[in-house]
Amino acid sequence: MLEFCTGIHKTCDGITRREFLRIGTLSLLGVTMADLFRMKAYGQAKDGHAKAVIQIWLSGGPSHLDTFDPKPEAPEDYRGSLKAIETNVSGIRISEWLPNLARCADKYSLIRSLTHISPAHELATHIVISGNIPSGDLVFPSMGSVVAWAKGSPNELPPYIAIPDPAPWYGEAGFLGGRYKPFAVRSDPNDPNFKVQGLTPPHGVTTERITDRRNLLQAIDNLARKVEASGLFDVVDSFYQRAFGLLLGEAKKAFELSQEKEEVRNKYGRNTFGQSCLLARRLVEAGVPFVTVHMGGWDTHYKNFDELSKRVPILDRGLSALLEDLAQRGLLKETIVVCVGEFGRTPKIDWSSQWQGGRHHWNHVFSALVAGGGFEGGQVVGESDEKGEFVKNRPVYPWDLAASIYTLLGIDYNQRLPNPQGRVAYITPHRLGVESGGLLKEIMPSTK
Repeated sequence: MLEFCTGIHKTCDGITRREFLRIGTLSLLGVTMADLFRMKAYGQAKDGHAKAVIQIWLSGGPSHLDTFDPKPEAPEDYRGSLKAIETNVSGIRISEWLPNLARCADKYSLIRSLTHISPAHELATHIVISGNIPSGDLVFPSMGSVVAWAKGSPNELPPYIAIPDPAPWYGEAGFLGGRYKPFAVRSDPNDPNFKVQGLTPPHGVTTERITDRRNLLQAIDNLARKVEASGLFDVVDSFYQRAFGLLLGEAKKAFELSQEKEEVRNKYGRNTFGQSCLLARRLVEAGVPFVTVHMGGWDTHYKNFDELSKRVPILDRGLSALLEDLAQRGLLKETIVVCVGEFGRTPKIDWSSQWQGGRHHWNHVFSALVAGGGFEGGQVVGESDEKGEFVKNRPVYPWDLAASIYTLLGIDYNQRLPNPQGRVAYITPHRLGVESGGLLKEIMPSTK
């Protein structure tokens, strides 16, 4: 909400009456000024191997032993009853609940030695999703926000979109500010009446009325320019035009899943996660540089195996369909896919009456899947020990993963970020001498 001061021309936010008119009118159409500002890039980015990132965020922390790093030779109170199955890459085995991903292991690589300092959800999420280390009250932006800042958007679509909503933490854009928060879909892509918040005009507002409003605003602007002259208005105008473009133009069609064939939609799975993955493919195909698909429910303290039996097959179907679809369309070579949560789960199963086979928070070692955009497939980076408790070799820190992704995108991970507090802040903490395993050179052909 905007608060008004006693001055005639500006609100406390420093916005003139003319700008407020635009903000108010656009808000009626479901577009906020915060959404519009996200469309402008300020950072430095070069052309890289990758043009886009699809981040599959498994909120809560998935069990690494029950997904990407099974330990079939470990004692039963560690490995549980799940079996490890072979993939189409010799020597790589994953959980039996991931048969579709097993058939396309040549398209992705697994990191089995991720590690960081925190077993707490919020701090761990901050570390992994930002690829940085919080420092006092300095909240770093997520990778998606950094990409939005560095690359912007090539069209009317926002550069950072979250489906159906962002990861559950308070920092998202950090000190970069609200303009770099993700545009959140906030509705279920699997719903037959799926509509994106902010892109659907209010009831009774037709496209003709939107066009009329645009023409009216342009007439007011032409009159106002004879009275007021400021370079700021040119910048605001560009956001204003792009907002209407998103409401009325071709870019909006990227959200229309009804354009997909039924067999394609069914392949992804007719559920929220599957259709979110399909929407993510459509968005990167339309030019969006960073999309997060958020899948929650991985905090399996209680009855870990019962809970995972509901989620892992959905992940398997949707993620494998995404990888295969991107590959068939020639998009995988320029689209990074990363699947990870904030940490793993305790290797030893808790069979106490309170938890009945639960696994708890475990940050000492966990796994991630990476594919596309220059990352080679069919490889394993790092190794956990025999019980999946600690890193055995080749530690990978969240900032190493982030730096590798930035490098493939053509973003210098050592560059400084703008900080309103005037403090020195880098995209990743490597220049500060933190412990690091370095870039993922094993699976980055250009750095071998």
